[in-house]
Amino acid sequence: MASIRREMRLVRDADSVWRAFADLGAVHTRLAPGFVTDCRLEDGARQVTFANGVSVRELIVDVDPDRRRLAYAVVNGSASHHHATFEVVPDGGGCLVIWTADVLPAEVAPVFAAMMTQGAEVMGRALAAGA
Repeated sequence: MASIRREMRLVRDADSVWRAFADLGAVHTRLAPGFVTDCRLEDGARQVTFANGVSVRELIVDVDPDRRRLAYAVVNGSASHHHATFEVVPDGGGCLVIWTADVLPAEVAPVFAAMMTQGAEVMGRALAAGA
């Protein structure tokens, strides 16, 4: 298994950043516009379409407002296992967003790592702008 981690430091308060993550159906408008082109909520899940045309079903495992943590699992992607979390942690005058994904097989990790790097850049810009 491979574990991939990306961090985004933002000069925004953790609660306002968390609200963007907790708005589960607005990934394409609030959190990662352009990187994600569509998001549809389904019962306990969301269908997310990326700019490269890939569409995945993400089961929502947990939304924990007290810990500002979102956990999801991709059930129809190219990996045999894909579980990820976002955590929004207060950090001085701003916050730290930690995105961690665990994937199997480990051979797919470079593709996921590249997508996460691109996604983190887009999210960082959107969140810094007040998404």
